[in-house]
Amino acid sequence: MENIKDLIKEKARIYHSEVIAIRRHIHSNPELSKKEHKTAEFVEQQLDKIGITHERMAGTGVIGFIEGAQKGPAVALRADMDALPIAEENTHNYVSKNEGVMHACGHDAHTAILLGTAKILYELRDRLGGDVVLVFQPSEENLPGGARMLLEEGLFVKYPVKKIFGLHVDPEIETGEVGMRGGQYMASTDEVYLTVRGKGGHGATPDKNIDTVLMGAQILTSLQQIVSRNAPPEIPTVLSFGRFIAEGRTNIIPDEVKMDGTLRTFDETWRGNAHQRITEVAQNTAMAAGGSCEVVIDKGYPYLVNDEKLTARCFDDASDFLGMDKVRQLNLRMTAEDFAYYSQQVPSCFYRLGIRNEEKGIISNLHTSTFNIDERSLETGIGIMSYLAIRNLAPAPEAQDG
Repeated sequence: MENIKDLIKEKARIYHSEVIAIRRHIHSNPELSKKEHKTAEFVEQQLDKIGITHERMAGTGVIGFIEGAQKGPAVALRADMDALPIAEENTHNYVSKNEGVMHACGHDAHTAILLGTAKILYELRDRLGGDVVLVFQPSEENLPGGARMLLEEGLFVKYPVKKIFGLHVDPEIETGEVGMRGGQYMASTDEVYLTVRGKGGHGATPDKNIDTVLMGAQILTSLQQIVSRNAPPEIPTVLSFGRFIAEGRTNIIPDEVKMDGTLRTFDETWRGNAHQRITEVAQNTAMAAGGSCEVVIDKGYPYLVNDEKLTARCFDDASDFLGMDKVRQLNLRMTAEDFAYYSQQVPSCFYRLGIRNEEKGIISNLHTSTFNIDERSLETGIGIMSYLAIRNLAPAPEAQDG
């Protein structure tokens, strides 16, 4: 019987152009979180063409199901579908048709890859030693996150998978390569909202005001000491603020200032302590200046942890499929992913797919208006995801080839 690895590689090569077309269609028609209606319909149409049964969950989520020939523990494969509120500045012929909305994080590629993988696995279902659950997830970019929504609707109750896999494109890794890391990998994320209140007035009469702009600046500076002086040195922590709104004028102090930021870390106990310290520092600093500060912290995704044993096996399988020189060890990332919710419940492997090609000018970072991928990476993506799925199902003689 034909070697399963070579068979998957051949199918990935054959379906590469089809997956490119799928990705370009999705890229041209991006939709924001919880609004992925047409994307979900498109995914359903593609699954219907293959012959894969599916259902809706969490509004715009699509769950597909492939029954393996042999009974065994099921695995799940996940792709996110939502886009970002960014105006695209690329000039290729499949740019976004929706003004101010863009697939700037590669979710179009993730969805296309999972559809290509679904086609390969469906055709190889007689060699599957267990079932495959296809998770086309909405709303990765916005809290509370589509993963949490799906889990709260009973995804893992209805489909009791034993392992889950997901990928994310990476513009820092060359096309044809993948990256993996066992254990803690991506940070938790919380959104911090501060409203500083005082007494506005003329900038030339500071004695008659309670200066909200100055209070805001002092709070912002003081909060940085939480990371440098309160965070345990062994726990990576980031506290950053990207929004400071003081709608006064050159000579007008506003009554109110708003600041929005994010907290990232890797320890739940410290995370809770950091929330308390942020609140104390912000409120006490404002109080000392005669004002007040309202603190709202929206708790976001937990940190993402890859199962050590599973990821080690995936690293070996990826090396077997691509070559040892094409698989790299990843560092910790302070970015966050709602895939973390899955990783807290079942053994998980969330890995990176290289999309970088300097010769083609494909070097832009995620969440930028010029982000793009080297589409050769799609062949690598569907091949490696298909191979990992088969290798990690319950043992079947054919799945152990190669």
